[in-house]
Amino acid sequence: MEVEDGDASVDGTSEKPHFDKLKASEEVSTSSDFRRIPIPPHRLSPLKENWLKIYSPLVEHMKLQVRMNTRGKAVEIKSSELTEDSGAVQKGADFVKAFALGFDVEDALALLRLDDLYLDTFSLLDIRTLSGDNLSRAIGRVAGKSGRTRYAIENATRTRIVVADTRVSILGSWANIKVARDAICELVLGAAPGKVYSKLRLLSARLKERF
Repeated sequence: MEVEDGDASVDGTSEKPHFDKLKASEEVSTSSDFRRIPIPPHRLSPLKENWLKIYSPLVEHMKLQVRMNTRGKAVEIKSSELTEDSGAVQKGADFVKAFALGFDVEDALALLRLDDLYLDTFSLLDIRTLSGDNLSRAIGRVAGKSGRTRYAIENATRTRIVVADTRVSILGSWANIKVARDAICELVLGAAPGKVYSKLRLLSARLKERF
């Protein structure tokens, strides 16, 4: 004779309860159901020009409610009754934030399609205290002539990089972001570009073997 105690019985066996996945509309309403992403003044015009490309995937695929608040200079995202993924609001906010930081719409869309992509932003002044011509030279070393250095880091680490004044934003997987960030730090600290390139080739080869 078995005596049931909760989910466990005397013979030591237990059955795990199975619950259907909740939709975002069925979950407890919290402040996380709404995001307000501020847009810098210099990105308002590109936002208006690419609004259809930004609006369509958020509404049609992520099933979110989106509006452009021109007076508040922000994009507001909210979950709806049709939203199936509870993390859709956060993904949509990351997508719009990436565009606000200067990434192309096509690159930022990867945040909606893939789960292992992240966005990292830091300042060159966090690496080293610079000012005047020294700061300008540091920015030039990161970007390179016609953006060649930045493109080389992007291709070696499979990331996307945006340099806006002293702010650097990197889009990619966590491991690749770390490699790209270390390369940028070495350039700011004065390392020769040739040494940084050779180190990047070795690290990228290791990443290919690992993944």
